[in-house]
Amino acid sequence: MNDRLKQLYKSVILKHHKEPVHFGKNEEATHILEAYNPLCGDKFRLFFGIEDGKIHQISFHGYGCAISKASTSVLVKHLEGLPAEKALALCRQFEAMLQSEEETPEAVNEEFAAFAAARSFPGRMKCATLSWEEMEKFLKGK
Repeated sequence: MNDRLKQLYKSVILKHHKEPVHFGKNEEATHILEAYNPLCGDKFRLFFGIEDGKIHQISFHGYGCAISKASTSVLVKHLEGLPAEKALALCRQFEAMLQSEEETPEAVNEEFAAFAAARSFPGRMKCATLSWEEMEKFLKGK
């Protein structure tokens, strides 16, 4: 793992872990998804609505390691206001980047690229993709 990726990993993970974006419950949301990893106990609920085909008022609540919390924070930050089909494409892009063995291209969103460092720690891959996979499952069904 190169030094740039290490530093990015540290800064993005710590920032989103300490100050997550849209962190909170929204029990009035029309859609509530649960992302749960029984192996480690990470558990997040994603709250959102879909209006005019776009994701709105997305938030999350729950607990988990710094990687899963930061990754979920990045997810909700980037999905707010997106049409469902673009949100699905974004989820797939994020997951494909993590599964790729190739070097992360410079063109990839910097926050996404930070999670590419998880490839060096196979046990942490599920942490990075947990909420993304759950959102992708939901969006595939739309």
